[in-house]
Amino acid sequence: MTNRERIINTVLCKDVDRLPFFFNFGPWYETVRRWNTEGLGAEKDWFADFGFDSGIALMLDVNLGFFPQFEERIVADTGKTIIKYDYRGILIEDRKDGCSIPKFIEHPVKTAEDWEKLKKERLNPNDPGRFPENWATLAKEYNEGDQLVQIGYYPYGLFGTLRDMMGVEELLVSFYDQPELIHEMMDYLTDFWIEIYKIASKDVKIDCIHMWEDMSGKQGSLISPDMVREFMMPNYKKIKAFADAYNIPIVSLDTDGNVSQLVPLFMECGINLIFPFEVAAGCDILEYRRKYPNLGILGGIDKQEIANGKEAIDKELERVAPMFKQPGYIPSLDHLIHPEISWEDFRYFVFRLKEIIGVK
Repeated sequence: MTNRERIINTVLCKDVDRLPFFFNFGPWYETVRRWNTEGLGAEKDWFADFGFDSGIALMLDVNLGFFPQFEERIVADTGKTIIKYDYRGILIEDRKDGCSIPKFIEHPVKTAEDWEKLKKERLNPNDPGRFPENWATLAKEYNEGDQLVQIGYYPYGLFGTLRDMMGVEELLVSFYDQPELIHEMMDYLTDFWIEIYKIASKDVKIDCIHMWEDMSGKQGSLISPDMVREFMMPNYKKIKAFADAYNIPIVSLDTDGNVSQLVPLFMECGINLIFPFEVAAGCDILEYRRKYPNLGILGGIDKQEIANGKEAIDKELERVAPMFKQPGYIPSLDHLIHPEISWEDFRYFVFRLKEIIGVK
């Protein structure tokens, strides 16, 4: 069975020769920097010795966002930080060493007029510059390769992209104060992305459409289920209809935090792969499997426990072991590999997982 077939069959909860073996989330920069001092070595890729499957090919060469992008420009240098406009048009303050989440100061959409200007100047789906000059060569590589081919990636989703355009607080308030604008933005972005999917599908057999949302925290969804139904679900269903028409088997979605309110809504729209199921937010993949036997699940292995040594790693793998015996699961940590995890412990975890799922 090829890597591509294995992932598709797994997500669709069909029989496979074994579980997929790749990590959707890699390490933080600080993690690699630590590992370089613990035996990895700066000249070597962190994943080189593990024998991972080829995994997923992200069509990063297809521009699903602003084109042209905003010009990055520095506004101020405070010594330890830089204040600048980034490629999304967001004014941020970021540490020079890159070891923190940036502070968001200002976003490009404050009014309906801002949105109309942005849409006209930077959101034309048919601009040929959205595809690289070597697109024909890349398309051939996608079609002939063993990787699952995915279109859609961070930071593109209905809630997720609007969060970048407006800021979290302004977006949440706008669901009440400017509902017409939120409807218009989400509806337009859905049609905008589908037009790009259509163009890409002329040359490439796409396996997965992905959306990045990050619309939940430890307490649950940032918006009510009723709001999800009103603003987002009609657009998800439109994307699913496109996927069905073009024989695209997987529609996936990434949102952190507690997703207990969201999973049934997403599944109702035809989304069939969800991740990362953060344990610290109360997500238990065994419980989700019990409730949703036909859902593709990726993640759910507690990254915190991997930092606690071999005994804790064995205990965590034992906890999730029933998932390895059922269809529909892709083993992975529940988010990025944080710098508290030593190189020794990470290697132990990966090779134990590899052994358990039977990868030779």
